[in-house]
Amino acid sequence: MGSGSDSAVMDRDERNRLICKQLSADYCFDPDEFKSGSGHVFSLYEPLAGRRVFDPHEDVFLKVVSYKNRLLFTGKKEIITECEKRYKDVDAAWFMEPKPLRSLNDLLYGYGYRIEKMHPFYTSFEPREVKADAYEIRYFETEEIEQFRGDDRFEKAYSFLEAAPDVVGVGAYKDGKILGMAGASADSPLFWQIGIDVVPEARGQGIGVILVSLLRNEILKRGRVPYYGTAVSHTLSQNIAIRSGFTVAFTELITSKVSE
Repeated sequence: MGSGSDSAVMDRDERNRLICKQLSADYCFDPDEFKSGSGHVFSLYEPLAGRRVFDPHEDVFLKVVSYKNRLLFTGKKEIITECEKRYKDVDAAWFMEPKPLRSLNDLLYGYGYRIEKMHPFYTSFEPREVKADAYEIRYFETEEIEQFRGDDRFEKAYSFLEAAPDVVGVGAYKDGKILGMAGASADSPLFWQIGIDVVPEARGQGIGVILVSLLRNEILKRGRVPYYGTAVSHTLSQNIAIRSGFTVAFTELITSKVSE
């Protein structure tokens, strides 16, 4: 496999349709109603086909996504009813600031839950040429990825989750030594998430951007949507996404049960 970019570029409407299609499976809403509406969405959660899955026994009490300046809430009836009362008219742009999040966390604690994490997610639909001549590039399919199980150098590239299997990876080598690895997990039939690891001695050389760009091209060739999630405070990771041609698609907040 090379570093070319022979996939067709999608127009903006098709990009938005695919993102909305995925979120509708994740957040249990009708994409046509969303497109014609303007307010926030509050839905009762059910495990729909096509959703992103990380744990087949997931406990979805509440999760929230900010998308196109609207908030999508899904979860159990008691919390969704309360969220609709409280947040029906809030400004989505500022909902995930500390003060609103403290209020939401206090509400969740009353039910025995808490905010667990919040991540921006990036997507890219445009393949690009990648200059990788300085490195030997190797691709790995699902069965070949198993060799990296337990290798803590690549714990972000590969998750080894049964519900979201690792499906393809790409590594950069020089003088027979591996310098970095990017891997994609099939979080849903449509959306494949990219993770990246670069060994400490090779950081700062642009290897992360090369590998993420190559893997994005490969995912697009396979007819899937490449997406990339990271922490709000992880600016180095965010810049890898941006320099690789990704743009922010949505920000997602996940909750979990308070430990006993």
